[in-house]
This record gives sequence, C-alpha cells and structure tokens, in this order.
Amino acid sequence: MPEKRDYYEVLGVPRTASDDELKKAYRKLAKQHHPDLNPGNKEAEAKFKEANEAYAVLSDQEKRRVYDQYGHAGIDGQGFGGFNGAGFDIDLEDLFGSFFGGGFGGSRKRGGPQRGANLKYRMNLEFMEAAFGIERQITVNKEDLCDACHGTGSRDGSAPDKCTACHGTGQVSQRQQTMFGTVMSSRPCPVCNGKGTMVKDPCPSCLGRGRRQKSKNLNVKVPAGINDGEMLTMRGEGEPGSLGGPAGDLYIEIHIKPHPVFQRDGYNTFCEMPITFVQASLGAELEVPTIDGPYTYHLKEGTQPGETFTIRGKGIPYLNRSNMRGDHIFRAVLEVPRHLNDNQKEQLRQFEQTCTDKNYQKRGSFFSKLKELFQ
Repeated sequence: MPEKRDYYEVLGVPRTASDDELKKAYRKLAKQHHPDLNPGNKEAEAKFKEANEAYAVLSDQEKRRVYDQYGHAGIDGQGFGGFNGAGFDIDLEDLFGSFFGGGFGGSRKRGGPQRGANLKYRMNLEFMEAAFGIERQITVNKEDLCDACHGTGSRDGSAPDKCTACHGTGQVSQRQQTMFGTVMSSRPCPVCNGKGTMVKDPCPSCLGRGRRQKSKNLNVKVPAGINDGEMLTMRGEGEPGSLGGPAGDLYIEIHIKPHPVFQRDGYNTFCEMPITFVQASLGAELEVPTIDGPYTYHLKEGTQPGETFTIRGKGIPYLNRSNMRGDHIFRAVLEVPRHLNDNQKEQLRQFEQTCTDKNYQKRGSFFSKLKELFQ
C-alpha cells in the first residue's frame, strides 16, 4: 500500500494555512478532479478522494491539532483512513452546488429567514472633527419596510397566504443520481421564490414587495480620535431581512480631509515651525500651534535647522480613552532673510568675521575631514 502524502501537500497549502485558504484549495481540487467531470478516470477519482480525506481532517480544528502533533498515526483508526462519508461534515452544497444545480439537502437554508444586506456610507470629516469627535446627522437612501402594509405586501396589511405549490416550505424537492448514490435535494420554490407565501391582493404602494426605497435620517456620534479609513457600525440600520430575518448593518467609512497646518500619525500630530536666524541662535519664546491652540514653548539657543521638539499630551485623544492623548511634534524650519538693505548686509559681514570654527562646529569638522582626505 503506497505511503500517504502529507495532507497539507495534498491541498497545496502551508501548515499555517487559514480555514479560508484550506477551503479555497479544496474547492479547486474538488472541482478539478470530481468524478462527474472525469468519468472513468481512476486517477482523478483517487485524487478527489485524497483531497476529501485531507480536507475532512484539516477543516476540523481538533483533528487538525492531532494530525499536526502525531501525523497520520494520530488520525488513522478514527474513521479517517479513507473517505467513506462517515462523520464527513463538509458543506457539500457549498462546494458542489455548481455541478448539480442545487445541493444535497442543504439548500433548505435559502428558504429560511434571510439577513438583510449591509450598507456602506462614506463620511468626510474635517481634521478637528475627527480629533475631538462630533455628532452629525446623515441621510441614507435604502430599501425599508413599506409603511402602508408594514412589510406584509398585502393591501390590507394582513399576513400573506401559504404558497400552494410548496405548501409553505419555500422548497421543492427532487431526486438526483450522484457518485454517492440517489440523493434527495431541494431548491427554492419557483412559484413563491422560496418565500413559502403568496400575496393575492398586493399593496399598491410597494406592489406586493413589502418594502420601498426610502431616505432615512440618522444621528451618528463620531468618537474623538477616530482615524482615516476606520469604520463605525450602526447595527440594524442596513436593509431589512426577509422571511423574518434580521436587518443588516450600516458601515460608516471615515475619510479625513487634510489640514493646512497639521499632519497626523496615529495619535501624534506634527507641524513645521518657521524660525529666524536670531531665534535659532539665541533661543526664543515661541507660540507653537497645536490642535488646542497656541502653546508657549521655550526654544533653546543654538537650535539647528530641521531639529524636532515634542510637546507631551497635545496630540490626538485616544479613541474611547478620553484621559489619554498623543504628543505634538514640531520641526524647526530656519527661514533665511531676503531683500536685505545695505546696512543689514554690512552688519552680517561684520558678524561673520567675528565667528570661528567654535561657532560653526559642523563646518569645522567638514573641512577637517576634507583636509585629511586630500593630504
């Protein structure tokens, strides 16, 4: 008997593969080697069974844990030495529905309550609105329950009648011959579209659908500290469900407009602060802009161009933690004066003549290295 291949190798996935990656790999192999698509091909049938066996183990967390620890020795003898269908709990309808036009009895799910669709809304915020939070009213256009019939679809608002074709089940059954034998499968009733009910006297407002397009106003509380690209969720504010299913959710995607002065990285804010030559040389009391307003900062003497300074706790409030804030960081940008008059130029020349390498350490170090290099 040939030695079994590693299950991960069979599916072509790494040992760290997620459940979704396992399922995707299995789908591909199952469709490629399915016996119904490869009649009489023993090699395809063997690969199909091999993929089934591998996925049956790896898709079960407990069996996968045992397999990862002990290999095939830990799995054999537990009903997984080969694929025989026993204990096999894979959703076959999900995997093979495209082959059989229905499923293996699992399609009954479609006749039950269905959750409503989720909706997405883009909200544009000013920089300061995102920093400190805001409450805003938005208008969402969506399908909602009809006010005239309260979602029943009937003219008088009464409950719809049971569908006579499917007897209220929303499903019609049929027999199918598959590799597993004769299997009963079901599909949504074509008369009532899987609802199980029929409306004899439709509501004129919604034409029997039980829902209409509406505009709804919602108050949204945007918390302080929210960042660009984050989502707010309003439960149950999506489209209504069907057959008694719950409504979907509304997802609000946040987009923050750029600020003319401040930039943001996480909870820290940044800005550039122009300073003069005299301020950089002698130090100065600066009025540094922050999101809270001007902040008095003592600039040290001898400040170099591009040097950065941090003001603690003057950044963005932490999301849902109002007692914590990021920092504000500003960069000193030296502005060289222009349009000097003759007197100012002469004063600068006299000043320059009094300076030595002690005053310009970087310049002195640079020319010393050049001198050593060329000697």
